[in-house]
Amino acid sequence: MSDTGQSVQSLKSKLPNPTAADNVRYNPSFSELREFSQELETTAEFGSASYVSRERSRNSDKTRNAVDEGFDADDYAHIEDAVEFAREHEMLCVDRLMGRHTDHTYRCRLYVPKKYGRIALAWANLFEPVEGEGEPDFVTIQVPDWDEIAIRVLPEEGVTVALGSDYTGEAKKSFLRLFMFHAKRKGGLGLHAGSKRVTLRDETGDLRDVGQVFLGLSATGKSTLTAHGLWLDDPESATMLQDDVCALLPDGSVAGSEGNGLYVKTIGLDANEQPAMYDAVTHESAVLENVDVDDDGTVDFDSDYHTSNGRAIIRRDQLSSSSEDIDLERVDQLFFITRNPTMPPVAKLSPEEAAVAFMLGESIETSAGDPSKAGESIRVVGTNPFIIGSRGEEGNRFRSLIDDLGVETYILNTGHLGGKDIGVTESVTLLREIARGTVEWTDDDASGLTVPSSVPGIDIGEFSVADNVDDHDSELSRLRTERQVHLDTFEELDEDIRDAVY
Repeated sequence: MSDTGQSVQSLKSKLPNPTAADNVRYNPSFSELREFSQELETTAEFGSASYVSRERSRNSDKTRNAVDEGFDADDYAHIEDAVEFAREHEMLCVDRLMGRHTDHTYRCRLYVPKKYGRIALAWANLFEPVEGEGEPDFVTIQVPDWDEIAIRVLPEEGVTVALGSDYTGEAKKSFLRLFMFHAKRKGGLGLHAGSKRVTLRDETGDLRDVGQVFLGLSATGKSTLTAHGLWLDDPESATMLQDDVCALLPDGSVAGSEGNGLYVKTIGLDANEQPAMYDAVTHESAVLENVDVDDDGTVDFDSDYHTSNGRAIIRRDQLSSSSEDIDLERVDQLFFITRNPTMPPVAKLSPEEAAVAFMLGESIETSAGDPSKAGESIRVVGTNPFIIGSRGEEGNRFRSLIDDLGVETYILNTGHLGGKDIGVTESVTLLREIARGTVEWTDDDASGLTVPSSVPGIDIGEFSVADNVDDHDSELSRLRTERQVHLDTFEELDEDIRDAVY
């Protein structure tokens, strides 16, 4: 049993001992990991390493876990194949620590072939070093050069194998998926979400903190909004704690997972709109993946030559808008990020409506999920493709937690309303003024939702659903019917949540 949680002793006798096996290099330095993949690197103009992977996104359609699917002999054969590969080939083994919370800290171990040191280099930059030797809580074996793509997860044992994929995101999410699974087992709820602390002056001039959490699929603006400073001036501030996965706990705190870095999208990265993010991505410590980098090192963040899912692994200590903390003391406001063109820029929700929003998870498909369907409307429970277990029970747990904790919940549209764009300026202003408590609210007859009637700095009247969505009555009626049918597919979902469909 490790000192941080779950044991994976079942693998101990099969996987090579990283500190003793002749075929394993254990915890190489960053410079060594970069050297191992030197022939795969194009050095960017900033001095950073840049790589192009064969797989450009996660293979969600080829991922199975033993809790939801029930493994057969072929599934277990994939796991045995990966273990055998690790025993017989030259491998790297890297241990890192995920999380800092007392009850949600895990020792993670990644095995990859030596020539794919770039995967270990990128992954190791996301999590913090471990001290001393110890047994891992979670283990992933990634074997890119395999004739079949197969991602297999044993949640109870804390084991993932990723065959046939050389995408760093498979390694990253293999551990975060288990972080969320164990958060739920301990009474909380894992969230595909970012978190930030906003510090503002109150009416008396004293500073107060507001905790914000953002749920959203990749490429919907989650990282942008989580990392944004909200144009606040000292001593007011907005600092990012986490940008991808965290855990909402019964006491209202939010446990973070990644303590060392972030895995951010780079397409369209703009120094004026996202100055802090741009500075971190263009620092020599960043690792670029599938970004358009010429042979001479010139970088084009606007190009989708390789994919629109270009990524950068950046260091937290290079991101000026990030906090030294990764855990949020208390969440006060939670935002669902959507790109649904019938939704107002923001709407305020009751706990039951928030649970509906959680179950609907309305967004658009992105290149990070299924590139072949990018831009299509989709529904993903909790905007979280990594849920293990009953989705209906997930929704019930979510409603119970936010209701008990009195968390304010909102839907934030970061796309467009009808034909009217909702830009970063509008979204950031809304987040700042909602945190200040200066937004006035009213019931909207067109959408049936509670929407702003007044927002400092925005002519919110320009974003009326009735004025911007053609034939909004019939369109919203159609959507409500679709939403009700969707909710009815979750047998475990509480009835009063089904009845709150908007």
